This record gives sequence, structure tokens and C-alpha cells, in this order.
Amino acid sequence: MASDDLPVAILGAGWAGLVAASELRARGYPVMVLEASPSIGGLAQSVKDDEGFSFDVGAHFITNRLAGMLGLGAECRTVRHYGEAVWFAGGAHGYPYGLVKNVRFSLSAVRSRIAGLLSREEASSARDEFVGRYGVALTDRVAGPLLEAWSGTAAERLAPAVVNKIPTSLLKTAWLRVAGRLSRRAVAIGYCRELPESASVWHVYPESGLGRLVARIAENVEDSIRLSSPVEAIIVEGERAVAVRVRGEDVAVRAVFTSLPINVLPKLVLGSSRIDDLAEFRFRPMVFVNMKFVGRRLLPEVVLWTPEPGFAFFRLTEATRSMPWLAPEGKTVITADLGCEVGDDVWTMSDDDLTAKVLADLEEVVPEARERFLGSRVMRTKLAYPVFDSSYEARRQELAADFPIAGIVPIGRNGEFDHLLMEDVYWRTVRSVDRFVRSG
Repeated sequence: MASDDLPVAILGAGWAGLVAASELRARGYPVMVLEASPSIGGLAQSVKDDEGFSFDVGAHFITNRLAGMLGLGAECRTVRHYGEAVWFAGGAHGYPYGLVKNVRFSLSAVRSRIAGLLSREEASSARDEFVGRYGVALTDRVAGPLLEAWSGTAAERLAPAVVNKIPTSLLKTAWLRVAGRLSRRAVAIGYCRELPESASVWHVYPESGLGRLVARIAENVEDSIRLSSPVEAIIVEGERAVAVRVRGEDVAVRAVFTSLPINVLPKLVLGSSRIDDLAEFRFRPMVFVNMKFVGRRLLPEVVLWTPEPGFAFFRLTEATRSMPWLAPEGKTVITADLGCEVGDDVWTMSDDDLTAKVLADLEEVVPEARERFLGSRVMRTKLAYPVFDSSYEARRQELAADFPIAGIVPIGRNGEFDHLLMEDVYWRTVRSVDRFVRSG
């Protein structure tokens, strides 16, 4: 078979893999989508229980721009409000205005900005980057503890690049929030880096849940999807991927687009040692405790960050403040995010004990939490966030510029080892396909 007739193997039938497959087929390439599990979608899906409560598997935010690209604009509801706050010293402080009003934070930020202009030294860690932008006070009280709870790594050990994945322009954030209030739409802030943010790009949510996006993309390639088909090996010859092994059979391929976690690739690649060091790359595991309550608007904002060490969680989200249809009338869902490591006390704790622990801490924010509580659903993931450890940051940046084995194209958050949400994954994957097509 001529190489031009060989299929492109897509490893993973999640959001990134299906986008890649759809885009490649649209350009005339035969594709073969290999998914280890018995269903498509990965984390890009929603679960609805018998009581009418909906839970997203992971945090997903989409915009009217992405929905329009997929032809799903008419099937999506407009999200009217989205806001964030930080809880410290016994109260909520809105982002960004509440933090700007804090005199100690503001003065510290001004001093750091002036010192930065005078020294012009580049930051060597995420902590240094935060201090340079926001000052020591805000870094030590808010940003640093949140970053460490989120990543499981000291801010001094994290690369400065991690700060660029967090919305940091207070002025721009303030303007977009004003635009959102005037338009009564939740203007998207910090949820797409690949295309410009503007007042005309806002959050929406599919009527039937996030799985609708995956199903829409899958329609284009459903005849090429092979479920329950984990890839056992990627065969490399002359530093080029030439085949994949599935169920003991070696299948010749033109290329491999992979959304698998980048740190598992060294175990799969046969015939090259050029990516053995990628096994060192780490993902942060998370436990999400989704709690159901009587009442609405129990949190001061949709997202509440909790940097103080007394909390078991570092973030609380009451999605129904933005999307009331996710719970029955008069009821709500609050999701608590707990950072952990696989096998530690948090990871192995029973669902009941985790819920009790979270409820106890939640009472500081929601005093009637126990009385309002209706039940919970606990979800665990080993691959919540890529950790930008300084020890391999130079290598991570090399990979972003040029992957060392020809014919292997990493895609998606796990494959690219980057902090990407759904819209960025879409555009980044489309561009990866474009580069592949141009390269011949």
C-alpha cells in the first residue's frame, strides 16, 4: 500500500482526537480513531442523575464562537453571569475589584512593578513572576497558596510560564466584566488564548450537555472509530512513526496524532529512545466533590477561591449561579476541588468521609451547609492539570516547537502537556492538522 493511502491513526476519541479526525477527513485523509474505553468523549461529557442534577466530568467552558463553528449555536443557551471571588480573612473579595481595593495588595504591587522596571531581571520561577506582577503581599496571601494547592508543587519550583496560563491583566478583566454586565452575557475571560477575547465572545452551554459537542464532531468520523481498542505500541523506524500495534496486530499508518498523556508515550514507543525523558512529566490528580443542596446562590460568586490552609479544597464552584438548568428548581450544586496524589489520604478516602470533610470546611462560607445538604457525587481523575515543573521546563518548550519523532503529533491538553480548555484545544488541533497537511 502506498504511504498516501495509509490511514492516520488518532489515539483517543476524546475532544482533541475527534476534532483531529474530523479535520483530517475533511482534507481527504483516511483516519482510524483508536479509543481504549468503550465510549467516546473522555472528560468532555456530562452526567445527569435521577433527581435531575447535572454534573460535568471536569471543568469545561465553551463560547458562542466555538458553538457557531460547530453549527450548534441554536442548541446552546446563553450564560448570563460568571464571576470569581477569593475568600480570606473571613470574607469574600471579588476578582478583580476586591483585590485592587486592598491597600496592602495595591501598594505591594506598585513597589514590585517599580523594582521590576529598575532591575529588568527575568523571573526564574512562578513565584517570582507573580511577585513581579502583583507584589509580595498578594502572592504570599493568595496567588502562591492557590498555585501550590492546584499543582501540588512549591511555587518556587514551578516555571514562570504557568502564570501565563492564568488571566492576569486586571485592566482587561475589568473592562470585559463591564461589557458583560452591559450585555447581560458572561463574556469569556481567560478561556481562549488562541483567538482574541472581546465583548462579542461569551459563554454558552448546550441544551443537552457538553456531550453534544463531542457527538457533533463524531458524526463526521463515526465509521472510523474503534472502541475498546487500546494502542499497545507505536512502531518507530528511522525516527519516524510507521505503525501502531492494536490487539496484537501491527497496522501501518501514515502518521499518529496522539491525545494520550505525554508521559505514557515512552512506554508505547518502540524503536526510539528520544522521548524517554518524557516519563518525568507530571500531571496533578484531583478529587471533585459535587454536593447537592436546597437553595440557590449559596456562594458569593460562581467560583470562589480559598487560598487559606484551613480548607480541604482550594476552589468552590456553584455552576447553577451561571446555569440554573443544571439543577432542579430551588436547588443547587457546589463542586469542591481537592488537589491530591494517587494513593494519598485524599485519594483513598471514602466518598462519605470526603463529603463530611468538605462539608465541615464549607460551613465557614455557607453556615447552613449541613442543614441544606441533599447528597453528593465524588469524581476522581489522575490527569487534572499538567505540572510545569522547572526541572523539565526547557524540554517542555522544545517539544512545543518541534516533536523529536517524525510522524507523531501530540494534541490536546494531555498530549501537548499544556493548560488548555475546550476552545483552545479546538483551534490548536486544527492548526496541528494544517501544519501536518503543509508538511506533506
